[in-house]
Amino acid sequence: MPNPSDLPQPLANAPFTFTSALALGVPASRLRGNDVIHVSREVYRPAGWSFELETAARALSEVSPGAWISHVTAARLHCQMLPACLSESTELHLSKPKQLPQVRRKGVTAHNVIAREGEIESVDGIRISTRSRTWLDLARRLSLSDLVCLGDQIIRIPRAQFEGRSEPYDTLDGLRALVGRHPNLQGVLRAREALELMRVGSDSAPESMLRLAMADGNLPEPDLQIALRPDDGASPTADLGYRHRRLAIQYDGGHHLLDAQQFSDRRRDKAFESAGWTVLIVTKDDATEGFEGAIKFIKRVPPHSMD
Repeated sequence: MPNPSDLPQPLANAPFTFTSALALGVPASRLRGNDVIHVSREVYRPAGWSFELETAARALSEVSPGAWISHVTAARLHCQMLPACLSESTELHLSKPKQLPQVRRKGVTAHNVIAREGEIESVDGIRISTRSRTWLDLARRLSLSDLVCLGDQIIRIPRAQFEGRSEPYDTLDGLRALVGRHPNLQGVLRAREALELMRVGSDSAPESMLRLAMADGNLPEPDLQIALRPDDGASPTADLGYRHRRLAIQYDGGHHLLDAQQFSDRRRDKAFESAGWTVLIVTKDDATEGFEGAIKFIKRVPPHSMD
């Protein structure tokens, strides 16, 4: 059985990425050991690692019969993508069924709600709202764009080789049904609006934000996860773009700065360019400015590249 002590020191005591593990010589098969837990796309943690919020949530759950961890706390424990203002939140949210007395504890934000079967689960011994129910609970608090990003992550198709699962956490139809079961919940109107903007294929929050910015810029809705050669399973892909215009748009996040990833990215981009595509690389700097430069570039793509 794998032993956490055989992990390189940077990985043994804190969360880490798939890329960083490979860079330290850890094979992908090692990440499937019982002592390593996959928590999000390409993000893992040692099974024994814990942080203050999880410890507090576990204790709160244990002393609150019939209640469950919810809202921002649940999103953080699920490692769901939240806006920067909430990504490090230490808020403790606890929900109870409407028919039970409200929780009154110092430092705890209490909610009395209606929850249906399948909306609450147990994760590592903690009763907690599912990712989908958490998304709905946060509809009243998040902006429309942040809610779309959160929803896109729930319905995205995972990469089994990186994440150990091949099915999304939920589907658009599943989320629509969830919203339909709670017509009077605060935030439900925003949730319905978000459903119309969510798409399968946005693999990260920046990709979702870029897609929404393109819509705000009056650009046609882009294709997502475009394979250069659709019938080839090994074909390079673009995060989004327009096949009929031969425009490939790649959002390169922080892990793309690693030498090995940059080499892979160059091969990917050269393949598109050799096939006559225009390739646009978008980064965190572009996101900071609201993708204004990227939108202008897309609009300036010369007509001959769009034939």
